[in-house]
Amino acid sequence: MKPIAFHLNGEKVSIAVEPHWTLLQVLRDVLHLTGTHRGCETGDCGACTVILDGLAVNSCLILAVEVEGRSVVTIEGLAREGELDPVQKAFVDRGAIQCGFCTPGMVMASKALLQKNPSPTREEISFRLAGNICRCTGYTKIIEAVIAASKTGNSQK
Repeated sequence: MKPIAFHLNGEKVSIAVEPHWTLLQVLRDVLHLTGTHRGCETGDCGACTVILDGLAVNSCLILAVEVEGRSVVTIEGLAREGELDPVQKAFVDRGAIQCGFCTPGMVMASKALLQKNPSPTREEISFRLAGNICRCTGYTKIIEAVIAASKTGNSQK
């Protein structure tokens, strides 16, 4: 086991991990943060998307030892004091959630996009969410939710 320390949703975490464990395994199986979903485990579906140092990444492709000293944000880290993040709220308000399996990954990818580009075009949103697969809603309502979140002015925080 190798000790690692990193910031998770704003809190410092120190744990020991096996060198072959992925960040997804640590989040779900060790830290019990099950909002990050286990999908394909090959980086194709985006269900496991988290924000690592401001960038959307597939946590199934990141070894846990790689997050030493870095900052990770999961879906559990977005809401503050019981209030949804503007991106989460826009997904709910726009009906961009069906079964919900892809939603945490979609929200995290959208959040990372809006932090870098507060006013993306429809095409930029489509491009940035291309690595996240939804089999329920199609993408129209998801893209509308990201556009709505961008108009709140608070989505990039």
